[in-house]
Amino acid sequence: MSGNAARLRTPTTDGHRLASPPGTKPVHAVSNYLPLHEHPLRRLSQLFVGLALYGFSLAAMVRASLGVNPWSVLYEGLEHHSSLSFGAISAVVGAIVLLLWIPLKQRPRLGTVSNIVVLAYSSDLGLSFIPQHLGLPARAALLTGAVLLNGISVAVYVGACLGPGPRDGLMTGTSAMTGRSIRLVRTLIEITVLAVGWLLGGSVGVGTLLYAFAIGPITQWFMPQFAYRPRDDYRSRHPPARSEAPPVFDSGVNGDGR
Repeated sequence: MSGNAARLRTPTTDGHRLASPPGTKPVHAVSNYLPLHEHPLRRLSQLFVGLALYGFSLAAMVRASLGVNPWSVLYEGLEHHSSLSFGAISAVVGAIVLLLWIPLKQRPRLGTVSNIVVLAYSSDLGLSFIPQHLGLPARAALLTGAVLLNGISVAVYVGACLGPGPRDGLMTGTSAMTGRSIRLVRTLIEITVLAVGWLLGGSVGVGTLLYAFAIGPITQWFMPQFAYRPRDDYRSRHPPARSEAPPVFDSGVNGDGR
């Protein structure tokens, strides 16, 4: 593989940039967490805007009625084999996902808690705002916009470096540990969850498949655009710990996307 064919994925000594071939623009990686006192207004605004858009995108996907996201397929499948409600299963799975953070050396942060609270309100707001019983062309457009907005919103709120939600933390932690791209890791997670949910009896629609295969590439493409770049003086005084290794991503240009 030539130097002009792909971007290198070895972090630099500051842990926040990925080395690039000579003459190309450096690629910045998202650290899992930076303390709140580092530019708080900018990052808090980014966090809550991203989470609000995330919840709205989930509501739009529901109103499109062309298939729920893979995690909802899993919840529905588990509901067929349990006396627990859909919401209770969602909470249990969320707790299990947080346990998977332990070997990934991830810890719940402000963004993790905010994810749970803000998504509940923004999703309900979206459901009350978006009309029901739309025609098929409108639903198809709504589905496409919802998947695109969902990927962008993940990049926005994770890029604030205030901590990801349970499922997004699984994505960033796995990417950091394995050295694989956000695109590949997120796609593999979604396909795995979808397959398990389908085998358990969950319903799958065209929107489910679109989400599973598109959300990883969309998130990776937009992540560099919204990633918060720590100030040079902060990086020099607070080098990142190994347990907070940044995930790997690039824009997909001149890269193999592994």
